[in-house]
Amino acid sequence: MNTNRLSKALFSALNTQMTREGNAAQIYLALGVWADDQGYGGIANFLYRHSNEERNHMIKFMEYIQERGAKPKIEALAAPPADPKSLTDCFDRVYKHEIDNTNGIYAIAELSMKEKDWATWNFMQWFVREQREEEKLATDLIDQLKIAGGDRATDESLFELDKSLRKAPDDAKLATEATAARP
Repeated sequence: MNTNRLSKALFSALNTQMTREGNAAQIYLALGVWADDQGYGGIANFLYRHSNEERNHMIKFMEYIQERGAKPKIEALAAPPADPKSLTDCFDRVYKHEIDNTNGIYAIAELSMKEKDWATWNFMQWFVREQREEEKLATDLIDQLKIAGGDRATDESLFELDKSLRKAPDDAKLATEATAARP
């Protein structure tokens, strides 16, 4: 018996988003390696944690697709882009990536509403809220770097920024709830 409750279009969109989340994990991991290599251990730690969070989001999509009776298709992940040229470039990439991710989330929510797939629409609301937090976190990073002096920041300012990100809790509360563990 076929138990798949997802339309072809929604399955494709959800599967694409699952892969997008995996790619995001790779991007944050690569940015973290770059930051670590530059001596920014706190920023690297922040980006590594974010990489793990994105991987957990990927798993949430995978589990949802399975719960709806479909089989996720695991796609190859793209290689991350070249290293950023500066911290400003790094944080701008974080922001741009989150905006792109938000657009993908919104497209699935819109499609689920159009198809009247209320289970998927409800599932996507967690991600809509999450993306609001993610965008705020990204703009806060950019603002903190600007306050520190941007690319002309003193070593002392960058040291303090790096230290604050090392100690900072994961601000995205919903993200800390994202777990791959099944109930």
